[in-house]
Amino acid sequence: MKPTRRQLLLGGSVIGGGLLLGYATMGPSRPERAQDLAARDGEHFLTTWLTIHPDNRVTVYVPHAEMGQGVHTSLPMMAAEELEADWNLVEMVQAPADPTWANGPLGRGYLAGEAPIPSALTGIVDASFFKIAELMNLQITGGSTSVRFTGQWGMRMAGAAAKEMLIRAAADTWNVPEGELVARLSHVHHEATGRSASFGELAAKAAEYDPPNNPVLKSRENFTIMGTSKPRYDIPSKVDGSAVYGVDVQLPGLKVAAIRQAPVFGGSVKSFDGTRALQARGVSHVISTGDGVAVVADNYWRASQALDLVEVEFDDGGNGSVSTESIFAQFHNDIENGSAEDDVILGNADNAFAESGHHLEARYEVPFLAHTCMEPMNCTVEIKDGKANVWVGVQDALGSKAKVAEIAGLSLDDVTLTPLMLGGGFGRRGPNAPNFVEQATRIAMAVEGPVKLVWSREEDVQHDYYRPAVAAHLSASFDETGNPTAWKNTYTRKDEPVEASNIPYGIANQAIRYVESPVHVPYGAWRSVAHTQHTFFNESFIDEMAHAAGKDPYQFRRDLLPDGSRHKAVLERAAKEAGWGTPLPAGHVRGIAFQESFQTIVAQVVEVSLDASGAPKVHRVVCAADCGTVVNPDGARAQVESGVIYGLTAALFGEITIEDGAVVQENFPDYDAVRLAQTPKIEVHFVESDAPFGGLGEPGTPCIAPAVANALFTLTGTRARTLPLMNHDFKAGPQLASAAD
Repeated sequence: MKPTRRQLLLGGSVIGGGLLLGYATMGPSRPERAQDLAARDGEHFLTTWLTIHPDNRVTVYVPHAEMGQGVHTSLPMMAAEELEADWNLVEMVQAPADPTWANGPLGRGYLAGEAPIPSALTGIVDASFFKIAELMNLQITGGSTSVRFTGQWGMRMAGAAAKEMLIRAAADTWNVPEGELVARLSHVHHEATGRSASFGELAAKAAEYDPPNNPVLKSRENFTIMGTSKPRYDIPSKVDGSAVYGVDVQLPGLKVAAIRQAPVFGGSVKSFDGTRALQARGVSHVISTGDGVAVVADNYWRASQALDLVEVEFDDGGNGSVSTESIFAQFHNDIENGSAEDDVILGNADNAFAESGHHLEARYEVPFLAHTCMEPMNCTVEIKDGKANVWVGVQDALGSKAKVAEIAGLSLDDVTLTPLMLGGGFGRRGPNAPNFVEQATRIAMAVEGPVKLVWSREEDVQHDYYRPAVAAHLSASFDETGNPTAWKNTYTRKDEPVEASNIPYGIANQAIRYVESPVHVPYGAWRSVAHTQHTFFNESFIDEMAHAAGKDPYQFRRDLLPDGSRHKAVLERAAKEAGWGTPLPAGHVRGIAFQESFQTIVAQVVEVSLDASGAPKVHRVVCAADCGTVVNPDGARAQVESGVIYGLTAALFGEITIEDGAVVQENFPDYDAVRLAQTPKIEVHFVESDAPFGGLGEPGTPCIAPAVANALFTLTGTRARTLPLMNHDFKAGPQLASAAD
């Protein structure tokens, strides 16, 4: 059939439910495909993300993994808000790893952001993002995007579209104008006649309509669900033990694999002899994965013990002489002598330096960091009769499905992936860190029946995709009154997000540049990505500038922020709630840091002392945050608290070092973490604004390291320009005695 103009225009419809561009003539719509793939008895998909059951229950399909961040609750809240659903009738299902649920809103958020799209083009543009998402197998959880992208451009739009479809169904049924109808608590009402129908009664008829291209969203003052604290869907199963993580998978005939990988990154298996291992009880296979050797047995203990019986020789890929010292020497040499690329150039920093007689310079370094998810890497795969079944907890279910298909030489349709809970992610289980999924697939190709690969903690620490080590050279100039006139920063490796190296302060002349300085250590996304490195550099150095100018660190920052800005409001709120400038117990001081990341502005004030051994002790963290609208206050607060604790672990203890090309650290005894007894009191204060939705999974992390380091300088006179803080001796500080008086 020749497509009509209407089919071409509506071939791409509202985010979360419309047809894909071209699919109007080539195949069924996304809701129709979802209906065929996932609908249960009597359910109707009004959009890809929503179904309504005849008994009036609403199911929200969430295309994100739950790893403790609470998106399996916050995203249904956003959909239910716009749908005008009764929250007590709303349930959640994680969307299948199928292209039907490829996350177009995520693509739109990354590529278009808040850019306005003409209403006449909304359908085509949104459909294009869905098509791109399908082609890229895009179903990622990360980058603090769930609420600000999927929630805003997917869930809210889907809920609003479904509501308009239900109202239209009621209007057609009752032969009344749509403008006379109102949706409320999962019912459509006609006040003039007293008629009412449940969403369940109207769903079948509503499903006959195309979703509207531009549904009207509610204003914040009319919210009844968003902004209230709702119990999280994931908590009960975690409490009663019924939650299933990847490591929990049990199947008939399941075998378990343990692996030892080449210790030097880039190395591979030169030779191996598994004869002795194959004689061990329960062992069935010894397999090379190229980058390591795996032993397959009837349980993990036997597999891991038999690994010690495998005689294996690895090569070092030419990287056996690399060390932490050589890496940082390379970084500093490249900063000083390499070809730097412009990042941010404002005014003329060189002229400002030439005209100033007061300069400040400093070098900073931060180390590689591992993720150390509480659940080590694991993946279960069965390949049989030309098809693959996969059970895994990952941050990119659809992308992992595609990876299995690629490795096994199968079509995407021949792979079924069951997404499970994640015992921590932080970027480690993201789309660019697939080694454990690849290995599990290769092992399954050589084993009959399902096989579960489980990494030891040592493999997990020593074969991560690490937060990059970075070095930075910073300098500033001042006028005769101590006000900054220029800021310079040259650092290694441009990373995501691209704006992470930016500063929020009103310094007229800025020259921020970077050099690429490749190393053999594999990089990956780590909670807050480049914001953690650059916030430590920038907020430590701005503190140095304040002290050099003889000014209060809080007031120095405040004076460099625009009046009436969100940034200044957040900084002032944190200082006020922390009691900045008020007396503290003897030996206690405060430190402060500030950053915008993932569209959320955060300021943190810490209270710090030294314990009897001279180690830093953080007593209190006061955090102010502006993320626009807070969806689920309890969950949002928990995310900020989590970010603080994760960042504090890195600040105090986090360090991956390299010797002879390999990672030195092995397990928690030499890669420590903040324990409950070391966790400070954390207070979170939200500064709500009319700004777009900001992320919250990551913005709580970057500020804690510089805030603590800044406090320690005030206390001891020792400026920590490298992390972790455990490597510094804070006992011998000239200001310690006076601070304690």
